[in-house]
Amino acid sequence: MTTSAASKTDSPDPTVVAAQNDAFRKLACLGETPSQPIQGRMHLTSSLTMAEDGLGLEAVQAVGAFEIFEPENDPDGWHDFGAVDIRGEKIFWKIDLYEADSDFRYGAEAPDNPATTMRVLTIMMASDW
Repeated sequence: MTTSAASKTDSPDPTVVAAQNDAFRKLACLGETPSQPIQGRMHLTSSLTMAEDGLGLEAVQAVGAFEIFEPENDPDGWHDFGAVDIRGEKIFWKIDLYEADSDFRYGAEAPDNPATTMRVLTIMMASDW
């Protein structure tokens, strides 16, 4: 029996996934229209939505403007996680990728294909983690 490692062409291009994740984040958080359709939804945890003085809105705007991706917070280069500080509160955000027709049960088989990938952006207070 022969085995072979998957070729690099079988894995998604991180720069393509990162660009799509950035475009989706900017669409969901800032209302910026992407150059191609991107499916997804945004979810704020209940503690963030119930926070006083507009913290939730500030968090959404900060996540949309986030651009500091480094190996420590983005080891795969997908731009799918970040953290921001707002008024002394640490806010985390994460983008998960699912098969578009799986009701969020299965991870995306081709995360670089926006036609078959559904993105879910979750924004939460660090204390929710």
